[in-house]
Amino acid sequence: MKKLKIGLMVCLIGLYMGLTSCSDKDNLEPTLNVSHLAKGADVSWITEMEAAGVQFYNAGGTAVDGLKLLHGLGMNAVRLRVWVDPARGWCNKNDVLVKARRANHLGMRLLIDFHYSDNWADPGQQTKPEAWKSLSFEGLKKAVSDHTKEVLELLKDNSITPEWVQVGNETGNGMLWEEGKASVSMANYAALNNAGYDAVKTIFPTAKVIIHLHNGYDNNLFRWMFDGLKNNGGKWDVIGMSLYPSKENWEERNTACMANIKDMMDRYQTEVMICEVGMSWDEEDIAETWLKDLFSKINSVPDQKVLGVFYWEPLAYGGWNGYTLGAFDTNGRPTKVLNAFK
Repeated sequence: MKKLKIGLMVCLIGLYMGLTSCSDKDNLEPTLNVSHLAKGADVSWITEMEAAGVQFYNAGGTAVDGLKLLHGLGMNAVRLRVWVDPARGWCNKNDVLVKARRANHLGMRLLIDFHYSDNWADPGQQTKPEAWKSLSFEGLKKAVSDHTKEVLELLKDNSITPEWVQVGNETGNGMLWEEGKASVSMANYAALNNAGYDAVKTIFPTAKVIIHLHNGYDNNLFRWMFDGLKNNGGKWDVIGMSLYPSKENWEERNTACMANIKDMMDRYQTEVMICEVGMSWDEEDIAETWLKDLFSKINSVPDQKVLGVFYWEPLAYGGWNGYTLGAFDTNGRPTKVLNAFK
């Protein structure tokens, strides 16, 4: 009854503003069922792109603030990566704060993604920050904790509260190699992860901590990692996944990813976040079909245990940094794939 009253109030407000009709069937229940879902994008490049003079355009060709454009297309959340001491400054704590403020001003939800590196951390590289390279293992744990707290305290001091925090990025073989390489020492990786986990909870006790792996369709990888972490006292709140299918295999990958999601929820009693998705920008028809299918499957999962989907750098276009899996065309306008977020 409480849900119905809330839905009715929202509907009446909508009627007053001329925005909606008041059909219970068409408006109330679908909105309530999916309102928990984070529909977002990693926009970590946006300040660097703007500084380089890159502009973003709506479907009519009018230049628009990129973040506001994504928000208007149905996105309610952003993901921001953090590098420790990047050579050019982009994605350091101060750059993250600038972007987080903009998202917060729009009322968007926030996921912070710690790489624990001065540059990209992913399945092929988990390079320690230059300033951490001579540290002992105990020193590395302290550095992870101190860096995590420093960045999150900066956000807290500016009245910004992230809802989710990733401790590491695509850590399918651990982080801070070689000491934290999971295939060498799962115990070391678990200890480094826990240093980050505890630091997050110190600053934001209610934030959900994500461990994020690549290849969300690979159940063997996920079982190996999370069995290993569990056996070594590893802590997490949410299991994160990446999913980058091609036009040829998207149906197979969606099916396998959903099977993996259900296995993770059952095996570890955990929630799941799809932290990264993407497909080639010039396959927009197929990409739209793929992503709508993924959202449809996610919305069928009971108990709202899939928390959301984040498109990875949709604003990248025109060969920006060699990336071709964005969601804007060569004219800087959104492609059809973003219809899935509406």
